[in-house]
Amino acid sequence: MTIIIRPGSTMMFTGDSITDCRRRESEDGLGYGYPLRVAGEWGHRHPDRPVTWLNTANGGDKVMDLEARWQTDVLDARPDVVSILVGVNDMGWHTLDPKGYVIPAERFEAGYDRLLAPLAEAGTELILIEPFLLPIHGVIEAGASLIGEAERDEWRTDLDPKIQAVRRLARRYGAHLLAADGMFAELAATTGPEHWAADGVHPTAAGHAALAAAWLRLVA
Repeated sequence: MTIIIRPGSTMMFTGDSITDCRRRESEDGLGYGYPLRVAGEWGHRHPDRPVTWLNTANGGDKVMDLEARWQTDVLDARPDVVSILVGVNDMGWHTLDPKGYVIPAERFEAGYDRLLAPLAEAGTELILIEPFLLPIHGVIEAGASLIGEAERDEWRTDLDPKIQAVRRLARRYGAHLLAADGMFAELAATTGPEHWAADGVHPTAAGHAALAAAWLRLVA
């Protein structure tokens, strides 16, 4: 079943840089990625059903970072619908960091569960977006580092159990799942992955458009 959006609802996006997308630099606070595209398309389709759109994502956030600010940034706003995309920063690429962030899938799932529990109790509609990783070939830049395909294979090994965790949580809480990892894999099979995310993680304009279109198919 789709989520029915009623006039006057508060809709919130949250997560990491993929959702943040320079929201603090944008006039409406939505950033320049898929949340803006969703809000714009919704307003175009449904001028008779105005809603409030919020974006509380922070670049670089992991599940534990969301948990630290969850009450203030999410729960206190009492949103009717919360859309979450998190997980890529919990992935193994942060083993490149000298602090050595390594988040086991079990810890990731437990932290994510703690985010969802109070929302479910409040009757909030939930949209969980899978973290994703596109198979870019050759060497790419990640911050100040050059990353080869072998290292990115390790990222995939680390990320897959976390994608499964998001799917389990969606089932557990009756949330709507946006299966972004599979969606991008299918899209990349015909165009090449760089069309959708030049570094395999952060979407291009086309990638954000794909996320927005998929998101809008979950609501009515």
